[in-house]
Amino acid sequence: MDKQSLVLIVDEDPNFREIFIKELGARGFVTETAGSGEEGIEKAKKLKPDLILMDVKMPGMDGIEAAMKIKDDPETKDIKVVFLTSFGNSEDEIHSLNVRYSKEIGADGYIRKTDDLDSIILKIKGFV
Repeated sequence: MDKQSLVLIVDEDPNFREIFIKELGARGFVTETAGSGEEGIEKAKKLKPDLILMDVKMPGMDGIEAAMKIKDDPETKDIKVVFLTSFGNSEDEIHSLNVRYSKEIGADGYIRKTDDLDSIILKIKGFV
């Protein structure tokens, strides 16, 4: 990474956001957070992050709807959005369904929250 990448973490769980702020910060990322889909959209427009990590399942506007709105907006359509999900497992069939699902919505991919942290960070580095 030549410059510090700005990662927007959109997740309703404050503990999850806190862990990611620490872990990504320790690896040279600048982080911002949002606790809802609506707040995520606002911050995406304001901050223009390099990457948005978007939880799929949130109360109110879920991550899918928020990602679709971000991708439909000319101001934010080029921002990479990666879903954070607790769903799925490592079986090839479920993996390919999740990848297709992400692509149809316009997301750039997905990361499973259940993966180990080093693996998650490596995947994030691959997106920025």
